[in-house]
Amino acid sequence: MIQDFTVKGGPQFGRAHVPVLRDALARLGLDGFIVPHADEYNNEYLPAATERLGWLTGFTGSAGAAVLMQDTAVILTDGRYTLQVRNQVDGDLFTFADLVGTGVAGWLEANTKNGQKIGYDPRLHSPDALASLQKAVQKTGAVLVAQNPNPIDTVWTDRPPMPKAPLTVQPLEFAGEGYGEKITKIAKSLKSDGTDAAVITAPASIAWLFNIRGGDVACTPLPLSTAIVNADGSAALFIDPDKVGDDVRRHLGNRVSIQEESALDDAITGFKDKTVSLDPQTASAFIFDAVSKAGGTITRAQDPCALPKACKNAAEIEGARRAHIRDGAALTRFLCFMAGDAAQSGEMDEISAAIKLETFRRDTGALKDLSFESISGAGPHGAIVHYRVTEASNAQILPGSLYLVDSGGQYEDGTTDVTRTIAIGEPSEEMRDRFTRVLKGHIALARVRFPAGTTGGHLDVLARMYLWEAGLDYAHGTGHGVGSYLGVHEGPQVIGRVWNPTPLQAGMIVSNEPGYYKAEAYGIRIENLQVVTPAEDIEGGDLPMLGFETLTLAPIDRRLIVRERLSEAERKWLNDYHARVLAIHEMALDRDEQVWLRSACAPI
Repeated sequence: MIQDFTVKGGPQFGRAHVPVLRDALARLGLDGFIVPHADEYNNEYLPAATERLGWLTGFTGSAGAAVLMQDTAVILTDGRYTLQVRNQVDGDLFTFADLVGTGVAGWLEANTKNGQKIGYDPRLHSPDALASLQKAVQKTGAVLVAQNPNPIDTVWTDRPPMPKAPLTVQPLEFAGEGYGEKITKIAKSLKSDGTDAAVITAPASIAWLFNIRGGDVACTPLPLSTAIVNADGSAALFIDPDKVGDDVRRHLGNRVSIQEESALDDAITGFKDKTVSLDPQTASAFIFDAVSKAGGTITRAQDPCALPKACKNAAEIEGARRAHIRDGAALTRFLCFMAGDAAQSGEMDEISAAIKLETFRRDTGALKDLSFESISGAGPHGAIVHYRVTEASNAQILPGSLYLVDSGGQYEDGTTDVTRTIAIGEPSEEMRDRFTRVLKGHIALARVRFPAGTTGGHLDVLARMYLWEAGLDYAHGTGHGVGSYLGVHEGPQVIGRVWNPTPLQAGMIVSNEPGYYKAEAYGIRIENLQVVTPAEDIEGGDLPMLGFETLTLAPIDRRLIVRERLSEAERKWLNDYHARVLAIHEMALDRDEQVWLRSACAPI
């Protein structure tokens, strides 16, 4: 199915649904209700049944929250959605505020009164986020009141059903390790820490742990579910049984108890006098409260699957290589097309370009889904970091502009994410200067060697240094983790200025994506995925070092590079990279594409 570019939100949602929810709150004795853009599983993508913020307000962005009071209402978004939220949400019903600066807690502190009761769904808030909200209302004398069920669910008359996509087994050739071995390792770790059990609430961790995949959300093959792993090596999966076919039951055998999701409550009551590991980054306040009420002792700890999932094994790394070769060939065909007369003369628009790229990926016969909704931005739209083209915003890709496309695919053997910036017509000298600075930062991060214990925060400056020399920067992270036929955004590692304590370790796949964005003019980003590998010994060195192997294989637009600005080492890296791209893809292309690729990958 080709990506949908229609916008399903709009002001009519608020006009229809705000009065209905206010009546429901009044019946519950509530003065207000908090509506985050979140589901019970803390997913990046939400199934339609949990798009509660969209139902109430008409806003379709991926980050936001609302607070509905009886006499006022606010919707909070970040800078990515400043224009979109005002187009989709009725300004007569909602005021607009900053999710990052003001935040829900700040709004509650400034706008609630003594004695007011503000409802919330504890399944949709982390314990730390909820503590922040509690602290805010304590200052005003208001109180937060947990609601189960969610009041929206009781009045959402045409609410879609929860998804029931069937589970599939992730073959051992791609997983690289049996689920039994994974459970044994985690159980051993729990036992050594003096912990009796871990409740695992992140669907990606559950998919990885049991070597299963699902289809409950867009762009990521997740099974919405919860799991418990005990220190004695037993495990339970709490999931809608309609999703579990005979093949999955045979796969899990007797090692994993498959139970209804509703059985989780009873399982948690069995934690009396036991020590239970919960990750405050992924588990909801509801789970924390349930374990405490059952008499369990909570140990706050990172999801025990997070780090081993991030450190890919040999089979997963080899799968990633294959997926990137396949995906890179599709992207290379697209780049060849965009270099042709039709695209260079301004005949293409953002949607038609995105569809063309997706078609090339689907032509591989191996694409399961996109790994996220493609960012296809022409000219000024490229300067919007997380721009999503819609039928309303669709713009022509005109000569004299830059076109930025950030996209990726889900394949059974790997997940891809790549950004290329393409000159349409003749680029300006400023565009070439900025692109070259971004490229130099990209190359610096690709070439670096570093000792064990180095974090992404230590390396982030390498990607920014040439922009900083010119008084320039970009306002996003430089790299995020990527899963193995799982989430395109995966922790715990990151490369960025915000401190993250997780060292980069062998097997981790991270993005390398510095950029530059000139508001109302153009955007530049160069993104490859790369895997952390042991580096060759450095002559005379004392320490074993780590480095990166670049996985993404597609040309970088030579027309945008100021050759004289590259050092000899940088030119060598670029020429070696392009030689590798040519050697791997040439025979997979037709004759005209081969001719173009030889030119696109010629030494600089």
